[in-house]
Amino acid sequence: MIGVDTAGVAGRLGAAADTATAIPQLAAEIGLDADGAYAVQTALVQRRLDRGERLVGLKMGLTSRAKMAQVGVDEVIWGRLTDVMRVPDGGTVDPATFIHPRVEPEVAFLLDRLPEPGEPVGAFADAVRAVAPAIELIDSRYANFTFSLPDVIADNASAAAFTIGAWSPVPDGLENLGVLLEIDGRVVQVGSTAAILGDPRRTLDEGLCLAGRHGVRLRSGWVFLAGAATAAVPLRPGAHVRAVVEKLGAVSLRASS
Repeated sequence: MIGVDTAGVAGRLGAAADTATAIPQLAAEIGLDADGAYAVQTALVQRRLDRGERLVGLKMGLTSRAKMAQVGVDEVIWGRLTDVMRVPDGGTVDPATFIHPRVEPEVAFLLDRLPEPGEPVGAFADAVRAVAPAIELIDSRYANFTFSLPDVIADNASAAAFTIGAWSPVPDGLENLGVLLEIDGRVVQVGSTAAILGDPRRTLDEGLCLAGRHGVRLRSGWVFLAGAATAAVPLRPGAHVRAVVEKLGAVSLRASS
């Protein structure tokens, strides 16, 4: 990590996102490790905050075996969400503003309170006010959607956009609810919330611990995306995407033509 130009790497990734232009992987070439990658992520997100965006939550990545296998990475990661990334339920995104957008069904938590300093990790679950079905749009800034662990961490865990459905109380059986992803009315992925670390609530503990190592504490009112229940699917122009989570309902977005 010695000698890595954190701001410069963040600038390259930020420019790639702004212009929807893929770049080569960076980590191996510059000797970037996971800790250094999170420093790059912080600088990358700061560029967005400097433009007036606000932090509204965190997202987890690579929380299912399907996702790990899909991208060839085997460790849970986290990234930041801003208000500009949020798309209203039923809203429209322009796929031309992304490099190679993919969509995946998720579970979202709404945090009710700040965790107390020193509070046992297992107690954090009761900080959740509500839960909702969600769709995350991911978009790696690297060519061919191929990257190492430090690469994807630096790239803010491929965060691009997200949509959240109606909030509801946390239901019984959250650890094993059926999940469907539909494109244009056709089911393209079937899964279960059990694919998200065995129980989506476990990712909250993971996220709090991992983010906390880098000085980030979750805030009351923030959104927490627990991770994908299935592999991601490419988003085509004109497609209508709908995610359904048993007991939680549905959420949708549309890609402009």
